[in-house]
Amino acid sequence: MKLHNLQPAAGSTHSRRRIGRGPGSGLGGTSTRGHKGAKARSGYKRKIGFEGGQMPLQRRLPKFGFKNINHVEYRPVNLSALQALADGGVTTINFEAMEKAGLVRKGDLVKVLGNGALTAKVEVEANAFSKSAEAAITAAGGTATKK
Repeated sequence: MKLHNLQPAAGSTHSRRRIGRGPGSGLGGTSTRGHKGAKARSGYKRKIGFEGGQMPLQRRLPKFGFKNINHVEYRPVNLSALQALADGGVTTINFEAMEKAGLVRKGDLVKVLGNGALTAKVEVEANAFSKSAEAAITAAGGTATKK
């Protein structure tokens, strides 16, 4: 077998339909576009969401809600996760330690929540604390610092 002998498999290729080349071709006249209407015209482009003239879904459904521009999104970290870090030998829990442990991602704002128990004495640095989390950290002998 040589490169000049290669051929596509039988029946795998088809010749292109040559539309609008006169009535003898069988594809002349309306050139497969049907009679009149927007689709028969040149330059036709269907609008996004067009449903054949029926009222589109995005217009049938009511508008609702709003986006508060002052909303601050925090990444929650529970006390149980901090206890797991403390069990691993970490005494100062800051953003870098949480990121290294996979609890938060770069650019996140961190809020420590009071779910779980904390028995270790640790220094915790975060953007926000729930009241129960702050109380649990100080009760264990640690410090909760907002940055």
